[in-house]
Amino acid sequence: MSSILRFLSGVLIALRAVRRNKLRAALTILGITIGVAALVTVTALASGARESIGAQISNLGSNALIVFPRSARPSGVRSLLSGSRLNEFDADALVRESTSIKAATPFLRASGTIVYEGQNAKASIIGARIPYFEIRNWKVTRGETWTTTNEALGEKVVVIGTDTARDLFGSSDPVGRTIRVGRYPYRVIGVLEEKGPSPFGQSQDEIVLMPITTMRSHVITTRRGETHAIMMSATSAETTERAKKQAEAILRERHRIGEGGEDDFMVRSQAEFKAMQDAVLGALSALLVGIAAVSLVVGGIGVMNIMLVSVTERTREIGIRMAIGAREADILVQFLMEALALAMLGGLVGALLGYGAILGLGKALDWPMSLSMTALLIALFVSTGTGLVFGFFPAWRAARMDPVTALGRE
Repeated sequence: MSSILRFLSGVLIALRAVRRNKLRAALTILGITIGVAALVTVTALASGARESIGAQISNLGSNALIVFPRSARPSGVRSLLSGSRLNEFDADALVRESTSIKAATPFLRASGTIVYEGQNAKASIIGARIPYFEIRNWKVTRGETWTTTNEALGEKVVVIGTDTARDLFGSSDPVGRTIRVGRYPYRVIGVLEEKGPSPFGQSQDEIVLMPITTMRSHVITTRRGETHAIMMSATSAETTERAKKQAEAILRERHRIGEGGEDDFMVRSQAEFKAMQDAVLGALSALLVGIAAVSLVVGGIGVMNIMLVSVTERTREIGIRMAIGAREADILVQFLMEALALAMLGGLVGALLGYGAILGLGKALDWPMSLSMTALLIALFVSTGTGLVFGFFPAWRAARMDPVTALGRE
């Protein structure tokens, strides 16, 4: 019982010392406060980014895979979209010869200015087949998609994104209106649902979709049947990897690539896009956590320096306590508790600042950010550990002081 009372007495003395020197305490905990706030914010930021990017990758389509062309330059260096050997017949073969590919569409891509009665807007122009809507899981909220007849005849009809519709028509209904893409007029037959930004940062809603036959005839010139890429979807999430392997085998055979030969195409899945994004976010998070850790170490050194100063200033007080019966353990606990109180106070203030930063960044970035209880507990545990580690030496130095020498100090 007496040991508990001694311990509580040391804690109370430490808390009184912290309360007596409010400005010093505030300056002491600054480094720890910044470190904990950074740690909490970075954790929430990384979690929110992963969730947001995961949703954007899902928006690419249901179990989507993309085949990109890859061809060799004379120097032997590989490049994209340089003399592509991908063509529309490859897309047909992928569906026909695979058991795990549900749908496929070739597509062409360009960018340009879309004009309507004096209003103009920049947009991506995509030429594709009807399965593109199914693969991308992209619904038309107003109007309709084009038909196989429109596609076969290469008719000048388009479906536009919400941003393009807003830029050109404001609040008016664009369906049935005529816009101009390049030199030719096109009839708007539908408006797509809003998708938001892609995982690569571009807006997916500044878009004009048209039949690939129309685009090849009126927007860009390509070799017969050539396509910039092929988008396809697996029959289910479980068959995505099998669909990728089947697509690679089919295309190698069609392009007459022998054993050991290098592919002239690349097949990428949603999982690979997500893995690349996670790797980038992981590296960035590690860097930011490292910076936060440095701040905590600096804060810990600040705590140690201030505690050493405090021990020097209170030498006579330490001598008096020892003279009336305080043991080395009591002095050790007193100063250790003082350092711990400073560190925990810094951790709590840092957590509050981090929570405020999370709310602000969540609104600014429109990401689903929240304060993780695990991250909060880790941050408080780290700040507490910082106080114990960096407060031990000053406390030990105070406890080892000779009471006679301490009493003789002015």
